[in-house]
Amino acid sequence: MIRKGRLFTPGPTQLLPSAQLAMAGATMHHRTAEFRAIYTRVLADLKTFVGTKNDVVMFTASGTGAMEAAVANLTSPGDKVLVVSAGKFGERWEGLAKAYGCAFETVRAPYGETVTPQQVREKLKPEHRVLFIQATESSTGVRHDIEAIARLLKGTETLLVADAITGLGTTHFDVDGWGMDVIIGGSQKAVMIPPGLAFCSVSDRAWARMETSKNPRYYFDLRKERKNGAKGESSYTPSTALVVALAAALDYIREQGGGDLATGRKLLVDNAETAAAMTRAAAKALGLRLFSASSPGAALTAIASPDGVDSSDIVKAFRNQFGAIVANGQGEMKGQLIRIAHLGYYDYLDTIAAIGALEQVLAGMGRPIDLGAGLRAAQQVYAEVTLPAAVAR
Repeated sequence: MIRKGRLFTPGPTQLLPSAQLAMAGATMHHRTAEFRAIYTRVLADLKTFVGTKNDVVMFTASGTGAMEAAVANLTSPGDKVLVVSAGKFGERWEGLAKAYGCAFETVRAPYGETVTPQQVREKLKPEHRVLFIQATESSTGVRHDIEAIARLLKGTETLLVADAITGLGTTHFDVDGWGMDVIIGGSQKAVMIPPGLAFCSVSDRAWARMETSKNPRYYFDLRKERKNGAKGESSYTPSTALVVALAAALDYIREQGGGDLATGRKLLVDNAETAAAMTRAAAKALGLRLFSASSPGAALTAIASPDGVDSSDIVKAFRNQFGAIVANGQGEMKGQLIRIAHLGYYDYLDTIAAIGALEQVLAGMGRPIDLGAGLRAAQQVYAEVTLPAAVAR
């Protein structure tokens, strides 16, 4: 059979066709009225996509660029900060805090588990200037309880900074209501365009903190980007093609919501939640162990490799048999799990395809697989989610 390339990874994700077409025609100069209008609209739409009234700034960078910007703009050398870590990207906050001279403490959970609000409560001190956390830890598939942790910070001087690079578009946030001071996103995730843009919303508390923070910053100066963004410009040469693609992607999400971007955002999250629930049910039906069973996110599902099977072989078989890319484990978990993503331009049929391919790959390795068992379990979940709504219509 022919093979059609598909990305089932948590980033980069499958590209939105209308965004690809928009990129192909993006030949405008970035210091023109035409581009300023697009840039202004994108910044406004990002506020709605994030779900905040706070200002949003955008950089031509990977999501890690916005993570670094948060540390550089909100801390001074020697500041005490608290890091929540349960995987490779929590460890990235530690690396960034160390690079900028912060005295960091870490609330840690083993890979595959979540850090509980109680653990944070026990570590949190009044002198912690910032708490850095992942909304979803995409190296393990776990989701942290941001709402409960945010409540712990109410009435304190500690800022809450969340890497939601895989969380946006897969998790429902009340950014302003919970008091999230900085929430970070990236272009190669739920907004369905290539890597290269990072964005974050910034609260009034965080803008005020920047007036006293002493760490150096130049390209990643949030205040500079805010000032220029108000004029419809970036401080430095932006990726014009990606900005135009992002405008098209946000329009697509708006269209999915019947012309309302906030509704489209909700549908995007609900879509990821349903696909994730389908995949978890399929894995259980196939006798596989969910790696992050206690607090799974909807951005991806992490599945432990069967005993005696290197997950690298599963990843290779997906690619060689079906042209599909799933993610291996990261760091210490390489060879021990596969990660199948559900974010962005990913729907019911993609979910069914990924589950069917998983069944075939495992059967081809000689595993005792009841072909169709995972698919039946997934379809049952989908029916339970959608049929009541269909009947109501």
